[in-house]
Amino acid sequence: MKKLFIIPLLLILTALTACTEADKSSGVGKYGMMDKGTPEYAAISFFDYLYHDENIERAKTLSTDRMDRLLDNYRTNRNFQRHVINLPYDKVEMQIDSGNSNMRSEFADQASITIFFTGTLHNETVQDLRTVNLTKVNGEWLVDEIEADKFL
Repeated sequence: MKKLFIIPLLLILTALTACTEADKSSGVGKYGMMDKGTPEYAAISFFDYLYHDENIERAKTLSTDRMDRLLDNYRTNRNFQRHVINLPYDKVEMQIDSGNSNMRSEFADQASITIFFTGTLHNETVQDLRTVNLTKVNGEWLVDEIEADKFL
């Protein structure tokens, strides 16, 4: 009788473990382990929408009014990549530059995050950094400004 009870229990545990693993892989950042309410999450999500989404509207959801107006002026993701960020890619991967981690208070309203880009353009490897300035508006981190890093 105990053996019949153990088999369904093992199947249920296996199914729950598989669901847990799927949730981890759907997160943002390396290994999907970045918390949703952090400026890092907002910065990576913003660029992920710019480079991996057909519609610029999703990037606008993570933008301040100032950045929203700038996105509207360029109308497409590709135009914004080429003219504002100056980083057009055919394929790109992004991650937070951990060497730029600054300690922030959980009550901060401003943050600067450096994103490391690695990708290809016309079959050539291109690597670059951009610093993103974010502002907390109504408890949500929004991209306000993108700076070109001058040391590369």
